[in-house]
Amino acid sequence: MINAFRALNPLNILWLAVFCIALRLGYVVQLPPHIDFVFVESYTKTIIPISLENLLTPIVNLLIAATMVFAQALWLNQLVNKYNLLGKPTFLPALMYITVSALLVPFLVLSPPLICNFLVLLMIDKIFSFYKDENAKTIAFDLGMIVGIGTLIYFPYIYMFLAVWIGLVIYRAFNWREWIGVLVGFITIFFFLAVYYYLTDRMNQFYAIWLPLGRSFPNQIGFNYYNYLMLIPVIIIFALGFISIRKNYFKSYVHIRKSFQMLIVVFIIAALSFYVKTNFRVSHFILCAVPAAIIFAYYFLYATTRWFYEILYALLIVGIIYFQFNTF
Repeated sequence: MINAFRALNPLNILWLAVFCIALRLGYVVQLPPHIDFVFVESYTKTIIPISLENLLTPIVNLLIAATMVFAQALWLNQLVNKYNLLGKPTFLPALMYITVSALLVPFLVLSPPLICNFLVLLMIDKIFSFYKDENAKTIAFDLGMIVGIGTLIYFPYIYMFLAVWIGLVIYRAFNWREWIGVLVGFITIFFFLAVYYYLTDRMNQFYAIWLPLGRSFPNQIGFNYYNYLMLIPVIIIFALGFISIRKNYFKSYVHIRKSFQMLIVVFIIAALSFYVKTNFRVSHFILCAVPAAIIFAYYFLYATTRWFYEILYALLIVGIIYFQFNTF
């Protein structure tokens, strides 16, 4: 399986589609009669009165989510090869993204974080382009708008604002205009929302949007740990990926090193930003899928002991399918 995707063979696109469907068959067998889906945040629904909750049947919901994941996987693969992050052209990032996006059952259906992954990919593409753009003010403004749009869809995405500023630190010499450009881009999006709330005499509700930012970080998180035992191979692959990156880190070009620094920043911010949601759901962590897939791909591309990495990946796939049938 892994060896087949190490090469940049166009035929792998077909196998990716088959694999994307296969990893969802276990959930299809036990598809619930109804799947909750909130398209955007409540404060955005006032200006975008779109209700998809009653329009999408569970199977349609699942198919649309799978199509999104497939499109995101191909986009991610194109970005990785475009910036030569792995040093070789390969289809492994796409395979790893499809795998990571099926790790937990909540990842399989439509959710705001899944939609926001399109914005994560766009944001990463623009941040990676910082190094070759002498005047990055326009890109900084665009990135601020991307974070603003993501926040309209899913409030925890607001913390990607920090990722953009950290990206400026990593890639650019300090230029206050670029930093302000990010802020102006973000404010531009919410300025129009504020105008709408003002015209409808509901400014108190607009101010309430920001209250979750003052919430303290939780001391503990409730999980059914039996359902997450299959994360053990994930942690092992993640650790091996870090070791592989560290081994070749100083042999890489400066841009590649900075890009991996940026990916780690995005991963950490995405992982920790869940706490601002009062109705927190595990689907939030699919925001971590993009950097995680690249780290996974790095390990499998440079791993040399074939029987070990093939068995490790097989155990991950078996675990994904098994826990789709068994929710304890």
